[in-house]
Amino acid sequence: MALLHPCVYAELGAADPVPGIAADLEREIRLLCPGRDAAELVRAFVAALPEVKRLVDTDVQAAYEGDPAATSRMEVVMAYPGLYAVTVHRLAHVLYDLKVPILPRIMSEQAHSKTGIDIHPGAEIGERFFIDHGTGVVVGETTVIGRNVKLYQGVTLGALSFDKDPVTGALVKGVKRHPNVEDNVVIYAGATILGGETTIGHDSEIGGSVWLISSVPPNSRVYNMPPKPTIKEKR
Repeated sequence: MALLHPCVYAELGAADPVPGIAADLEREIRLLCPGRDAAELVRAFVAALPEVKRLVDTDVQAAYEGDPAATSRMEVVMAYPGLYAVTVHRLAHVLYDLKVPILPRIMSEQAHSKTGIDIHPGAEIGERFFIDHGTGVVVGETTVIGRNVKLYQGVTLGALSFDKDPVTGALVKGVKRHPNVEDNVVIYAGATILGGETTIGHDSEIGGSVWLISSVPPNSRVYNMPPKPTIKEKR
């Protein structure tokens, strides 16, 4: 975090944090992956950090532009739980792609416990991703999200069902279970979108509390018919 958001997390005049990060990470990987080249994995992680920083910078900009309550980019970095969760995710996703076990999930759960936002490290997320408010958001492992996507609180991008091995009855792993969300999509509070074959087409809006288990074409607006309220005079 000191590397990606130095204005908030780093001390003035502090040394480059990368050598310390690399040393700590190499020690952890040696414990977790005794049969692999920990130094090479750390080099690959460090090489990915400039791209992670670029993506996180786009996330800050998306939050600032996408929330009329945001007064500055500094406020977004210091105070927005969505940005914190997404920043941790982008780091964890690099380790996930490098097939480092356990550690990426620990990172995502640390962010989950701090923010209430649960993003599996396997999820693929494009640039300019913004989670507004954030509490209760769930993004599953095989979710693929395009660029310039905005989620509100309580959104679930989850699995519809779990395939089982016909012989053992064990859950089948490594299959696509979670939806795809294309570019420029907004998903409002409480919406639930399930299934590995479900795709939300680009430039669509998904209304609050919508339940979807099938795909939506591009440029769609999906919403529930609101129930008619009953209003009675107080006596």
